[in-house]
Amino acid sequence: MTKLPRLYVVMLRYRVAAMVALFLLLGAAGEGGLRLGPRYLLAALALASSYVSATALNDLADEEIDRVNHPRDAGRPLVDGSAGRRDLGVLCVFAAVVALCAAAPLGHAALALVAASLLVSHAYSARPLRISYRVGGAPPALAVAYVLVPYALGIVAARGDLRHEASALTAALFVLFTARIVLKDFRDREGDDRFAKRTLLLRYGKTATCAVSLAGVLLADAVLARAVDAGLWGLLQIFVCAIGWMLWRLWRSSDPAEEQVAIGVGARMGNGLLLTVLTWRVSGGDAAASALVAGAFLLSFASLVTRLGDVAIGYKG
Repeated sequence: MTKLPRLYVVMLRYRVAAMVALFLLLGAAGEGGLRLGPRYLLAALALASSYVSATALNDLADEEIDRVNHPRDAGRPLVDGSAGRRDLGVLCVFAAVVALCAAAPLGHAALALVAASLLVSHAYSARPLRISYRVGGAPPALAVAYVLVPYALGIVAARGDLRHEASALTAALFVLFTARIVLKDFRDREGDDRFAKRTLLLRYGKTATCAVSLAGVLLADAVLARAVDAGLWGLLQIFVCAIGWMLWRLWRSSDPAEEQVAIGVGARMGNGLLLTVLTWRVSGGDAAASALVAGAFLLSFASLVTRLGDVAIGYKG
């Protein structure tokens, strides 16, 4: 049992966990002022634990693929030998129970959302469905678990109306995440190919994958124009252009390390877009606060693209 806390932290992969937390906060902020309290802590614990359960299950299902794709990744305990399959199995069940227990005090809606997230994660990784092996099913399934559920859980934590999830903003976030997640296949293509995991990249090639991602970004941007204030939408074009440029660099590159740089910097700008929208919502539409956040990310972007080696190391973690 002493391994569980350490394994929990390891499997809570902080880059993705931080992004998922943004969706939780965006959902809560849409219900009025963001006044953090015990309900948000419970929602965060439920979300984090459901994510840990999902990553543990996915590592168990993809152990052999991960030995090829992530041979020196300290975040893959089965690969580096710091944990066995039994350890991850126990963690998977333990984290699922914690997630449900944390959601229960928030009400039936929160409990149903977390249960749905756990079911989607099981369908994604485990047989018989194993959606992760299906070209058209994997990205939407992840978007449900990592965008729609956290956003809805934020609404519940804020005691808001769940009907607000059916909005243009939610649709834009769903499409934007889907555009981002299809690029994960670049990092994993060697192992995916060896074990016949026919991803979009392996089945249709690099040009098609980049085109799908770009189409998703442009569609999300068009929907955002209907979801947010015109001034904020204009500000967000900084991020859209930066992401588009990184997609172009990804398409043009033939070096795997350079590809990861382009994907990593593009993902960072995607996070900048989310934080700018969150700042707008929390500040009640304060243009100066949102511009400050966007400006900080623009400076970061300018710095990163001049230090490609550092970006590669930071992204690969």
